[in-house]
Amino acid sequence: MSLVPSVRAVLLDDDRLVLFRRTVPGEELYWSIPGGHVEPEDACLEDTLHREVLEELGATVSDVTPLTTLECVREEGVKTQHVYGCRLVSMDPALRCGPEFTDPARGLYEVVRLPLDPAEITAINLIPPELGAYLADHISRLPELIS
Repeated sequence: MSLVPSVRAVLLDDDRLVLFRRTVPGEELYWSIPGGHVEPEDACLEDTLHREVLEELGATVSDVTPLTTLECVREEGVKTQHVYGCRLVSMDPALRCGPEFTDPARGLYEVVRLPLDPAEITAINLIPPELGAYLADHISRLPELIS
């Protein structure tokens, strides 16, 4: 069964990768990058990306560049992840909105920045793991890939 596709934002803030350190009650600590499901009102994948970074970070981005598409096989089906690179233009945490920030059961979304170093990526539990593998292989080249 095919699941609703998602987009992911490999977001650069100068020479650092912007991600979330996720602390969810009852779960192991993990990391993720901004993104989420394509919604019916999204005109295209890039619109989904802009909506998600605004909701999750209160951010606007530029230089949106398709990087890869990952097929993540899960128990419940195949999850397609459309991965885009982009650069941070602005971020205002006061603009964050959505169930991630109103439901305490969703845990914490701590915004962190990591150096563009493969060792930094392999040292964390990045979800989905397919994305972690992609980033570990491409992290040092991201500034030249995103234009």
